[in-house]
Amino acid sequence: MPLDLFRNQPALAPELLQAVSGIKPPEYEQISLGSEALTDCNPTEYRCDSTVLLGDPERPDLAIVVEIQLRPDRRKRYSWPVYLSTLRARRECAVTLLVLCPNKATADWCRQPIESGHHGWILRPWVLSLTEVPAVTDVDQARSLPELAVLSTVANADGPDRKAVLTAFAEALEVTDRDKGELYHDYVRSQLSEAARHCLEEIMQAGVYEWQSDFALKHIAEGKAEGKIEGKAEGKIEGKLEGEIELLLVVLESRGFEVGDDLRQRIASCQDLEQIHVWARNAVTASSLDEVFD
Repeated sequence: MPLDLFRNQPALAPELLQAVSGIKPPEYEQISLGSEALTDCNPTEYRCDSTVLLGDPERPDLAIVVEIQLRPDRRKRYSWPVYLSTLRARRECAVTLLVLCPNKATADWCRQPIESGHHGWILRPWVLSLTEVPAVTDVDQARSLPELAVLSTVANADGPDRKAVLTAFAEALEVTDRDKGELYHDYVRSQLSEAARHCLEEIMQAGVYEWQSDFALKHIAEGKAEGKIEGKAEGKIEGKLEGEIELLLVVLESRGFEVGDDLRQRIASCQDLEQIHVWARNAVTASSLDEVFD
């Protein structure tokens, strides 16, 4: 998933490179992905995880090799220098290596200098553990680079800035298209503690923000449905049938459907609890009222 973030948003690479190295990348008007294949005349194929080009794709100012390293691998001590030298020869520009790791132990291994054997020729990779990604609490920053907010949330959701980090992530989802939004939300949720997941859901459901994106509206509708179901299971909802009817109406309104008097009467007069459940499930994903009730 972290690799997909770079492929979806190449600007994440220079942002994290500056965060870990302190070196400001050159100013650029263009940024693009390069080929991951670094094969030279030697029949051995070398393939990195991703490359990001800053500047004109034909004559970039800087090329960043991005590697996601899940565990120590001695072969990378030999292939990483090949990635950089081959890419440098091909693009005729400065190159650097950015490595992301899931934990501190792997990051410490990746940071070890790589001696080439030639005096003074030593590769020192820029390495960032995913647990060390800086906290993004500024809403504007999160909205301008949602992929950074994703990594920030995974790293900092249980830290002292939990609410600000999760709020920034929720705002980032607001400007993310529906497919990516669902992917990012599911990934982040899978990495969060129970307390952080609960906090995120409260933020999304609080009603403080006027969410506009398709993803946010769909998520809120589903969240309300899940919340009602959970509350019902815990004995917090009295009048089971009335509660399910209320839930159905909430979902329909959250999805933007207009519920006329006739339809409202039809729903209110239904005494079949399972039928109400079917309508509520349909309402979460349906694109029209016909799909809900037919």
